[in-house]
Amino acid sequence: MPLSITPLHPVFAGEVAGIDCRKPLTPNEVSAVEAGMDRYAVLVFRDQRLTDDEQLAFTRHFGELESYRTPGHIRRNEDSRLGPGMADFSNLDKDGSIMSADDRVWFFKLADRLWHSDSSFRPVPAKYSLLSGRILPSWGGNTEFADMRAAYDGLDARSKAEVEDLVCEHSLAYSRAAIGFTELSPDEMRAFAPIRQRLVRTHPVTGRKSLFLSAHAGAIEGWTVPEARMFLRDLTEYATQPQFVYSHQWRPWDLVMWDNRQTMHRARRFDDRNEVRDMRRTTLAGDAPTIEQAA
Repeated sequence: MPLSITPLHPVFAGEVAGIDCRKPLTPNEVSAVEAGMDRYAVLVFRDQRLTDDEQLAFTRHFGELESYRTPGHIRRNEDSRLGPGMADFSNLDKDGSIMSADDRVWFFKLADRLWHSDSSFRPVPAKYSLLSGRILPSWGGNTEFADMRAAYDGLDARSKAEVEDLVCEHSLAYSRAAIGFTELSPDEMRAFAPIRQRLVRTHPVTGRKSLFLSAHAGAIEGWTVPEARMFLRDLTEYATQPQFVYSHQWRPWDLVMWDNRQTMHRARRFDDRNEVRDMRRTTLAGDAPTIEQAA
């Protein structure tokens, strides 16, 4: 069956048919998926019973895996449940048990329920993320996506002029502080030093402009912190109105792929004390920085 994409939302997100993500893709299939990502920004592949190695292999069709020396989390490597290249977005500890309610790693992960873009706190932010739903809770746990292209397009001329040249500072410390998690060690604070990002970015293929928002953004260069955070909060509230948002209700073995250059996303709550949500993510390195970093 040839590859086809069915829209899931009026402005973005599509469901792909005709692809087995467990098998090597042909060059034409890779091109079709990339074209779908440029158009829809979020693609859903149903019933993809992937192993971790198969998910890694599928991801590598579209670029290089993201790799940094500095961590994007507070979990120690020896406490990881999954192997290299696989990010664990479950509520499970390294032994496969549900995390303790007072585990600081769990508190840190709770900020994933804020609107964000993956690795916006990196000098080169992420390209695609791919999330595989292995075990799902009986209720909740949706992942919501917001189209930052449509949000930008919807701004009035005055607002577009105001945001055009703004530069924000992004850090994991900002997003964690937003939920009250401030107990970071000196080493963690050094690892989470703020990174400069443009508030408006342009897609390298389509040329479409989009807002580069994230809960990781906590300052705007040249603005006071209170004014910056109020402005970013207002802009995020605008950009996540229902007309810009697709809510993905997971089915077992869904694989969802999104373009961090064009979207934000957030996880939604579920019964995390009594049910397992086993989600595994692979992430592709971005193509270029949005702006030079301060010396």
